[in-house]
Amino acid sequence: MAAVEAALESEGKELIVVSQRESVVEGPAQKDLHPVGTKAVIKKAVRGEDGRIQLIVQGVERVHIDKLTSTEPFLEAEFSPMPIPPDHTAEVEALQRELTDLAVKALSLVQPQAPPELGRSLLGAEDPIQLVYTLASIFGMDADKQQALLEAPTRLAALKSMHAHLSREIQVMELRTKIASDAQSEMTREQREYVLRQQMRAIQEELNGHGDKGEVGSLRDRFVQADLPDEVRKEAERELNRLERIPPASPDHGVARTYLEFLLDLPWNKGSEHFLDIVKTRQTLDEDHFGLKEVKERILEHLAVLRLNQSAKAPILCLVGPPGVGKTSLGQSIARSMGRKFERLSLGGVHDEAELRGHRRTYIGAMPGRIIQGIRRAGVNNPVMMLDEVDKLGRDFRGDPASALLEILDPEQNKTFRDNYLDQPFDLSKVFFITTANTLETIPQPLLDRMEVLRLAGYSEEEKVEIAKRYLILRRIKESGLTAEQFVIADEVVRQVVSRYTREAGVRQLERALGRLTRKVALRHAEGETAAVVVGIDNVSEWLGPERFSPEQGRKDLPAGVATGLAWTESGGDVLYVEATLLPGGRGMTITGQLGEVMQESARAAQSFLWSHAENFGIDRTAFRHNGVHVHVPAGAIPKDGPSAGVTMVSALASAYRKQALRVDTAMTGEVTLTGLVLPVGGIKEKVLAAQRMGVKRVILPKENQKDLRELPDAVRNEMEFIFAERVEDVLKAAIPHTNGGSLLLAA
Repeated sequence: MAAVEAALESEGKELIVVSQRESVVEGPAQKDLHPVGTKAVIKKAVRGEDGRIQLIVQGVERVHIDKLTSTEPFLEAEFSPMPIPPDHTAEVEALQRELTDLAVKALSLVQPQAPPELGRSLLGAEDPIQLVYTLASIFGMDADKQQALLEAPTRLAALKSMHAHLSREIQVMELRTKIASDAQSEMTREQREYVLRQQMRAIQEELNGHGDKGEVGSLRDRFVQADLPDEVRKEAERELNRLERIPPASPDHGVARTYLEFLLDLPWNKGSEHFLDIVKTRQTLDEDHFGLKEVKERILEHLAVLRLNQSAKAPILCLVGPPGVGKTSLGQSIARSMGRKFERLSLGGVHDEAELRGHRRTYIGAMPGRIIQGIRRAGVNNPVMMLDEVDKLGRDFRGDPASALLEILDPEQNKTFRDNYLDQPFDLSKVFFITTANTLETIPQPLLDRMEVLRLAGYSEEEKVEIAKRYLILRRIKESGLTAEQFVIADEVVRQVVSRYTREAGVRQLERALGRLTRKVALRHAEGETAAVVVGIDNVSEWLGPERFSPEQGRKDLPAGVATGLAWTESGGDVLYVEATLLPGGRGMTITGQLGEVMQESARAAQSFLWSHAENFGIDRTAFRHNGVHVHVPAGAIPKDGPSAGVTMVSALASAYRKQALRVDTAMTGEVTLTGLVLPVGGIKEKVLAAQRMGVKRVILPKENQKDLRELPDAVRNEMEFIFAERVEDVLKAAIPHTNGGSLLLAA
């Protein structure tokens, strides 16, 4: 203030304007001041009422502060002028023009209606420094940048510094303009949508509430009438209140509405009035299925417990058997006999855990799992739910569906089953679960432990004939549009179809063959035939083609080294031939036929046992040293494994080493140890039925498997001869013909 007063009183009204390095310093010394400042002339001074003075000054020249000469009552200094040397290069001229263009563009961004005189004054500046300093005063620069510009040693440096600053300022102003424009556009769009929604609401009110308001209102009406558990009702009320606040155009509106509709559709407390009449259930099962006596008894036992104890947990039945034996239809019969709804879910190929548990609502297109969807389709909370092909569940990076079934099929846990989509506890303990599988090998043990396994073996020839007469023929006649009078087929013809054209554990191929016969008869009637068509033996060979199987598919002659074994497959039992031949001059054992490790070990154990007991079996011990042996099991394209081929391996090798053929009418199964014991194996019913289908009349079984013959039909037991073996000696004695101890020496 003192310096300004002194300058105003002087004749030239001059002073030096210089900036401090730190503005907070109240008594600056020379080191606190920038060395370069501006000599200026005071053009106007306005005094305010509060004692402040406002100055308008005009810069005259750039100066350098050489030395402070006085600090009281104001700063006085010695200075020297710092003129900028002239510079008229092409680069300076180019920068000046570019800076002028940028200045015009910047002015248009700052104020589109800027007066043209300002642009002309910029264009008319001859000295580049004048242009730079004018632009610096128009477009705000911080103190450090202004000081750097003032201290620029050349016109070129000053132009470059100003060009960089102005370019950045233009980018910032363009971005601000774009942001302001977008915000204005967004505001305009929201205002338009608001007006449209208001108009739509007014239209809906005129239409007596039809539309979204009517949907929410109808949902609330359903909510009031629904019989929901308290916990679920509380969540549904919260979701419904949220739905009323969501704009209809919002994606969340559709998600919330779909969730509420599904929640209200579920039968939380609604069950079917089922009845458990054991006599009627037995009658229904007998009407729908022939045979399966033990399976029916097991089912009736479980249902009897449920009838006597209403609070008992429903069992989890697992029907295991080859394809076509009636597993799925048995579940339908159980539901019909109990008067419950039936729901079937196929799990074959399911590899995503979310297929059973559902997806969380955070995902687009989320849906409940198959279990909850099946409950909604049934409309009751106690249906009979069949989970088909549980042994064919997949497993990958999306999770393990079999692990999800652990909770679903556990009565202790499924009382509060939470689907990921539903996220509310649903009681599955009232559901009667039935699972089906072709094999138990691929089912995880923890899951298998939760289920009651009921095995359904294949049917004998007599049973297939009865099934065809009672069910299949009538069904095929109806599907072909015929009547029972138009299609006549004798029992021997059906037996011919069963034995010569099908070879399976179930009856699907048989039904297809019968369907082909009914279609042939339907074609005749469609062409004008009026009389009943009687299907004879000749018609079968003409309509179905050549016989696919001979009456005795087994080999009629067995050379030395070939033994008839019995195997179990997912499709039922099968007859398996094991061939062994000696290789003179060879060494070791060669095994072919795609045999697994267990079967290969059985072959080696069989050879080792015979080698160590060669004298007891009438075998020359030198044959083992001077001959290699090759063991082969035909159908080499099919992988095979399991221990039950042990006795067959021993018999084939013994036959090869003795050069004596085995009995052609005898098949065998059983595991063999290195000490000659015959251990029990599984699948006895399937294996015996396979032997019966192949025309084999004698079967050698382990002694401990004698109890399993109770599962066989009476006709099969009476037709076939069974030999029970405890040791390998018993097997060979029964398999090698005409051996009563003469040529076959038994161990003491």
